[in-house]
Amino acid sequence: MLLTAITCVMVPAAAPAADLKPDATVRNKNVEVSVFLEDKIKADPALAADCLAEGRKWIDKQAADAASYRKTDPQMFRDGAWNYERKYDIRSVVADRYVSILRSDYVDAHAAHPNTDVNTILWDRTAQKRISIRPFFIETTDNGPTMQAILKAVIASLKIEKKKRDATETATAEWFKGLEPKLLKIGAVTLAPSTTPGKSSGLTFHYPPYAVGPYAEGEYVAFVPWETLKPYLSPEGASIFAGARPKGDDDSSQ
Repeated sequence: MLLTAITCVMVPAAAPAADLKPDATVRNKNVEVSVFLEDKIKADPALAADCLAEGRKWIDKQAADAASYRKTDPQMFRDGAWNYERKYDIRSVVADRYVSILRSDYVDAHAAHPNTDVNTILWDRTAQKRISIRPFFIETTDNGPTMQAILKAVIASLKIEKKKRDATETATAEWFKGLEPKLLKIGAVTLAPSTTPGKSSGLTFHYPPYAVGPYAEGEYVAFVPWETLKPYLSPEGASIFAGARPKGDDDSSQ
């Protein structure tokens, strides 16, 4: 089976950044919504501007939605304002050009428990814009050979991880139906760091709670080593991948 060497790890739910000064925030009787940029992001003006612009739009949407909910059902706010936080953190920098960013959301709307979400951004410093991983592969056609192989291996590795967590009852097609052999449906992806400076050791796919299991199972991260992807890489992809995943990378909060 192709792409068998994938590891999944549980990542703790993101906690509120109470001691950090937000880079953008709105506070009123309905919500407190804040956005935080890692210092390394703020050191890159174009990247910081891009993330902050997105973050401000997110703030405005949460504030507007909360105001609408209060009009519909004021009792939803009987315990006070809702809290939202979004954090942008650099995961890796490859070839001094490709910057992988984790975008982590924390939501406390006074439901049964707070919730988290995770997404990713791949930033091209040369072009000063967001890109996808498509240029690193010969093809990434929906339902094509590359995406079919990755999906098959991701599901297999998720089943292995669920067994480790004594969660085999959720290692079913029902929980994996949200994953499809399509670049936009297989999971949020980053370039993993490497023991070889300036290179990437492979791809990591990030899954928030509820994506492939119930909330209690937390988040999953799937790692695909570059050697496994080698048959599918374009010349650009072949130039940026090398080395191994650094020790402890699978234990960090990604």
